Amino acid sequence: MREMRSRAADLNGIDQAAPAALAPHDMTRRLKAIFVGSIGNLVEWYDFYAYSAFALYFASAFFPGTDPVVQQLNAAILFAFGFIVRPIGGWLFGHLADHYGRRRALMLSVLLMCFGSLMIAVTPTYATIGIMAPVMLGFARMVQGLSLGGEYGTSATYLTEVAHEDHRGFYSSFQYVTLIGGQLCALLVLLVLQQGFLTAAQLKAWGWRSPFVIGALLALVPYSPPRLRP
Repeated sequence: MREMRSRAADLNGIDQAAPAALAPHDMTRRLKAIFVGSIGNLVEWYDFYAYSAFALYFASAFFPGTDPVVQQLNAAILFAFGFIVRPIGGWLFGHLADHYGRRRALMLSVLLMCFGSLMIAVTPTYATIGIMAPVMLGFARMVQGLSLGGEYGTSATYLTEVAHEDHRGFYSSFQYVTLIGGQLCALLVLLVLQQGFLTAAQLKAWGWRSPFVIGALLALVPYSPPRLRP
C-alpha cells in the first residue's frame, strides 16, 4: 500500500511539474493570439472610421448638388447606416462562430471589411456613373457594418478564451483599447496626408481614396492563416 501511495505521489509530482515546464510556451502562444486578435480589431475600426475622417473630401464626389452641407449630411446618413447593420452582423457572425469556429468567422469578417474598404476606394464618382455611385457607397458601408458587428463579438469571445483565467479581464480590455486606437489611426492618416503629402485639392480629387486602399491591405494582415490558431 505504501509503495502504491509513493508511486502515486511520484506521478502527481510529474503531472504538476509538466505544466510548469510548458508555461513559457503556453504564455507565448496566448500573447501571440491576443496580439493578433487586438491588431485585427484595430484595423477593422480604422477601416470603419476612415469613412468619417475623409467624408469632408469625398462627399461631393458621390452626392450631386452644390450645397456642401447637404452633401455632408448625405454622407453622414450612410455613416449611420453602418451602425444600424452592426447588430445584424453580430448575430450572423455569432451564429457562424458557434457552428463553424471562431477562426473562420474572424477570417470572414476581415475579408468583408477588406472588400468594403476596397469597394469605396475604387467606386466611380457620381459624375461618372450617376445614382449608382451613392448606391455602391451605401452597399460598401453595409458590408463594413456587418463585418465590424461580427468581428466585435467574436473577437471579444476569442480574446477572453485564449487569455489565462487569472488575466482575462486585463487581456480582453485590449479590445476597447484597439477600438480607440483604430479611430486615432484614421485621424493620424488624415493629418499625415494633409500636412505632409497632399494638398486639399489633391485630397478632394483622388487622395481620399488612399486611406481605404491602406485599410484594405491592412485588413489582410492580422488573421492570416499561419498566424491565427483557434
